[in-house]
Amino acid sequence: MGSHPGEATAERDIERLFTVESPRMWRAIVGYTGDPDIASDAVAEAFTLALERPEGITSPAGWLWRVAFRIATAELKRRRRGSGELPETEHRTDEATTEVLSMLGRLSPRQRGAIVLRYYADRDIDEVARILGSTPAAVRVHLMRGRRRLRELLEADDG
Repeated sequence: MGSHPGEATAERDIERLFTVESPRMWRAIVGYTGDPDIASDAVAEAFTLALERPEGITSPAGWLWRVAFRIATAELKRRRRGSGELPETEHRTDEATTEVLSMLGRLSPRQRGAIVLRYYADRDIDEVARILGSTPAAVRVHLMRGRRRLRELLEADDG
């Protein structure tokens, strides 16, 4: 690595992105998966892949978010085997975080991904669609249905 000037600059850009984006990316993936270990592995693997070929990435931040979410999604599918539930986690979290993760876990994976990326990671609709491998129209539907389901869950929790 770093044998060409352009490659060294690309590596520095990725290292800078690690400092700026990785904590937020990790929290977003925890919200999506409910599992800090999956989030840690997905973020680490995405940045490792980026450092292996930094010069081939034209938009590093977007690329990293897409790859990390795809890695996390693949791991969720592998672990869950179609159960539709988030994996159990042994990590300690405060009560509010546990409640939010529980509610997010009751959404479909697409709704959960759209909600986390749009409202926590502050990605625009087009970027959410690229990260999830979907279309902007489908993302809007997932957001609408996810918000409606969360509203129902919150109202049921208050009642």
